[in-house]
Amino acid sequence: METSIRLEQAIKKLYVAFHNNQLHPECCKQCAVGNILDNTDNWKHFSDYHGSLNLNYIGQVHESLGRKFNGYSPSELLKIEAVFLRACGYKLPLHHTNKNPKNPTNKDILFSGLSAVVAFLCGLDNVPNVMDYSKLFEYENDKPRYELKGIVI
Repeated sequence: METSIRLEQAIKKLYVAFHNNQLHPECCKQCAVGNILDNTDNWKHFSDYHGSLNLNYIGQVHESLGRKFNGYSPSELLKIEAVFLRACGYKLPLHHTNKNPKNPTNKDILFSGLSAVVAFLCGLDNVPNVMDYSKLFEYENDKPRYELKGIVI
């Protein structure tokens, strides 16, 4: 399966952030989009609220000019962040009075968020979800339909 450069780079950055404990949903530099954009928070100026899908004037200008940030348009970045936050258990837009997870840096919560983001990123590039392992459990006549290299059943 061939993937785009933007997808490959985004997944690598998210992988590194997750394993180095540098992923935090409430920080614009350490959230999903912040990590995809090399730990910068410039993207937060595309919307008035963290987690909102509505581009503000600045976001609309960048979008209309066709600008891409590490391969993603402003509207795609807002969607990526919304997917991440929702999967982490936040009610959007992000606000202290809305539902938030008690421990936002819990690895299980972050893994849920990343799984949703990777599925979304794959959808943007029209490639199968690289985190979908369901094929491994398909069977025919009580035998696995596909084999894993190096695994003897």
